Amino acid sequence: ALEPLSVGLAIGVASALTGYLSHPRFYCSYVECCPRAGQRLNASALKAQLDNRLFGQHLAKDVVLKAVLGFSNNPSPKKPLMLSLHGWAGTGKNFLSQILAEQVHPAGLRSKFVHLFLATLHFPHHDQVKLYKEQLQNWIRGNVSACPSSVFIFDEMDKMHPGVIDAIKPFLDYYEEVDGVSYRKAIFIFLSNAGGDLINKAALDFWTSGKRREDIQLKDLEPLLSVGVFNNKNSGLWHSSIIDRNLIDYFVPFLPLEQRHVKMCVRAEMAARGYAVDEKIVQEVADEMTYFPKEQRIYSDKGCKTVQAKLDIHEDL
Repeated sequence: ALEPLSVGLAIGVASALTGYLSHPRFYCSYVECCPRAGQRLNASALKAQLDNRLFGQHLAKDVVLKAVLGFSNNPSPKKPLMLSLHGWAGTGKNFLSQILAEQVHPAGLRSKFVHLFLATLHFPHHDQVKLYKEQLQNWIRGNVSACPSSVFIFDEMDKMHPGVIDAIKPFLDYYEEVDGVSYRKAIFIFLSNAGGDLINKAALDFWTSGKRREDIQLKDLEPLLSVGVFNNKNSGLWHSSIIDRNLIDYFVPFLPLEQRHVKMCVRAEMAARGYAVDEKIVQEVADEMTYFPKEQRIYSDKGCKTVQAKLDIHEDL
């Protein structure tokens, strides 16, 4: 027969072990968990990532850093954070959204709490807009119910059928709850090439007038973007109630990249591959890019988008 003391000790040890194994910190070290209520972003880590990985975008870095940290530090935001990123391909919109997702959920785009929608993949057919709107509402409702700090990224907004994105308008508005679910801790990010021409023209005007690109401020571009995108029939935000109701917190412009920024991208890619940075190769890759305007060759017309592919052919060097 077991001694009462032995039985009591065994039960105590088992209880302690069970309690330890079921403790959230232990459990969440092996299984991804939604961040705890009140958990804040690491400001220095986010700033370091933006400084070290995003080139030539002083406006985007400044606006997003302040917006995201302000949102994270607010214990009771009145609405979800809604950012709309605009600019030509290769200027860093996807990159910034990935950095932000990684800071909120360390697994980034692999996280079950980060959701990426591609307009041409998830919403391809014009005659199924009504179905897409229903599916989108159900998807967002279910995921925010599971994790209030979910991140939703909508890429190719310029290719989305008008009307589809208005389905999420109730989730972005100033409601405490919608059908018993609060969306106030969620983050929504739109990525779009729409407005890129307006941004490029403004940047070129600054250059022509002898001003530094770093002197361009948000107030110089945001009004142009909001009106331009709202009236752009080739944009998923054409006459959108999301803009009409002022639910987008910031229209974030991504400036066209100069050759010096392309070189930064090449150096970063070489370092990421474990290569010693060779300035001769850096210059060769930068020279292979195409630039506009044709005469002055100031801005890369593809940003840094083809840097990886172009560096591939120089690997033997």
